[in-house]
Amino acid sequence: MSNRWFNTSLPVLRGYNILRELVVRDIKVRYRRSFLGLFWTLLSPLLTMMVMTLVFSALFKMTIPHFPVYFLAGSILFSFNTEATTSAMMSIFTNGSLIKKVSIPKYLFPMARVLSALINLGFACLALLIVMIIIGVPFRATLFIVPVPIVYLVLFTTGISLALAALTVFFRDINHLYSVLVMLWMYMTPLFYPVSIIPDGFSWIYKLNPMYYYIEYFRSLVLEGVIPGVTHNVICLLSGVLSLLVGMLIFRRLQDRFILHM
Repeated sequence: MSNRWFNTSLPVLRGYNILRELVVRDIKVRYRRSFLGLFWTLLSPLLTMMVMTLVFSALFKMTIPHFPVYFLAGSILFSFNTEATTSAMMSIFTNGSLIKKVSIPKYLFPMARVLSALINLGFACLALLIVMIIIGVPFRATLFIVPVPIVYLVLFTTGISLALAALTVFFRDINHLYSVLVMLWMYMTPLFYPVSIIPDGFSWIYKLNPMYYYIEYFRSLVLEGVIPGVTHNVICLLSGVLSLLVGMLIFRRLQDRFILHM
């Protein structure tokens, strides 16, 4: 019995160690020549928030309560999704030489990019807490539930990352097309504007956007101290699980042919 457990757990432990090493490598490569290093992940959202607050809160006189926190709460989640999917997209192709030489589960490469982006999200959340303290947003008990929408989002993002990583091996133009889609996606997501300004005839734009539900969930916990209802949780969970299943299916069907296209 013990030998069977050891033989089963050994590949899992090996996969975990490889994944950890890949995440550490990604972080080291990213900040190798950066003077600020990981501190930049804390500073970057703060600088972005200051610029957006100046433009939209001061110049356009938008009446969103606690606008800096409103914007930052949405921005850091959207940035996590963008960073993870964009970096995971080329993860298989850029590690082609390693994949050809060593037998490594290929899904670990996009997953490592998602986890390294998740670490950056953790630092960005610290930046959010600093802004909340500065502008006087009260800390509510619902902050302890913040990991819930983040878990939903990680499922959603991992699915997209797996699909993009697999498809980009065969269609390199996806790399360029996706950057345009992300920009369009950003403007379709209420990051720096309230949903109330969207005409009723165009409400379907954000209702079909999974990122809207993740961001609204996060904002409800941070700004309003309200836990979204069952329907909102179901939408977030199903979007994440469906994305993950589709991504896994695409990746699994294509992974055996990666080596022929690298």
